[in-house]
Amino acid sequence: MRGTADEPSDASGSPEQREAETERRRRRAQFLRDLTEARELRDRVQPRRAKAARLRHAMRMRTFRW
Repeated sequence: MRGTADEPSDASGSPEQREAETERRRRRAQFLRDLTEARELRDRVQPRRAKAARLRHAMRMRTFRW
């Protein structure tokens, strides 16, 4: 089982593994930025669909049981 994000993996990780993990995190951050940008662009291009999606999301949040 892997540790948490704030738990250092120095004990079992070599420098190559740490570099690979750093690179993976960098690529993931870039992907998430691109995904957010794409969603914002879609919302600007299709405002009616974006509004409907917001309303559906709000309804899901109101009916979701914690």
